[in-house]
Amino acid sequence: MKIAYLVLAHDNPKHLERLAGALSSRSSAVFVHIDRRSSLDRFSNLPRDSVHVSRERIPVYWGDFSQVDAILLLLRSALSARDRFDYFVLLSGTDYPLQPAAYIESFFERNRGREFMNIVRMPCEAAGKPISRLTTYRPRPDASRVTRFGRKLLVRTGVIPARRDYEPHLRGLAPYAGSTWWALSRDACTYILSFADTERRVVEFFEHTVCPDESFFQTILGNSPFRERIERNLTYADWSAGGDSPAYLTEQHLELFEASAHVTLDDVYGVGEALFARKFRDEAADLVVRLDRRARGSGPGERCT
Repeated sequence: MKIAYLVLAHDNPKHLERLAGALSSRSSAVFVHIDRRSSLDRFSNLPRDSVHVSRERIPVYWGDFSQVDAILLLLRSALSARDRFDYFVLLSGTDYPLQPAAYIESFFERNRGREFMNIVRMPCEAAGKPISRLTTYRPRPDASRVTRFGRKLLVRTGVIPARRDYEPHLRGLAPYAGSTWWALSRDACTYILSFADTERRVVEFFEHTVCPDESFFQTILGNSPFRERIERNLTYADWSAGGDSPAYLTEQHLELFEASAHVTLDDVYGVGEALFARKFRDEAADLVVRLDRRARGSGPGERCT
């Protein structure tokens, strides 16, 4: 079982080093995209023998299609690598595995043919995925003031509607949404890239939606033969405080993880095991040591609960 880890990073370089070290094995590789707005010098200590840092770097903005662009860039790089990877796991640079690399590889071996992605049909109030994410036109960060003003004027005068009709743009596709992070088979990833290359009208529509990283990939696979193979994703995150970003993990979270050999997720996306957790700061080295100690207590052959 060969795994390509696709990592989006922009800060916490020390933790990214810890993450890369924990994921490295003879059967895996780590592909990293570092936000072009971040200083590359801060990440100079990454192990270059096991980590492939993308030479092409995109400035990534929250809620913008630039995040999708960065993910597609990593996917293309990993799919074209000499090694033929079986699974592609999308992670944040502030994530960390809850199990050893051998266990993770064993997990995907046992679950060959399954896709791990949070997905719901839009709109879904329970998951916080309103249809307004598609009907609201979001200008790109590099749009000029003239372009922004011109669009507002056209809306105000009734030349174009304030809310977009997404159906013609999606060309009959049902809209789906979920979470950014996923783990997908080679076939599913190949399907995504083929779609992105050929369905340019759909791609251009998503370029101006809200948080497309949480709906672009879901809409593609939700309308494909892979839909029946999808189970919930594998990443734990604490959203209990609300807001646009999950909480940084603390000692209280570690106590939760240490209470069981397996961390089980159960929410609107379904029930399943968590293999990764986010998010950790550079200063969380002591928490990572505890996670490593916990992981060593689980053998690679144990089955999910």
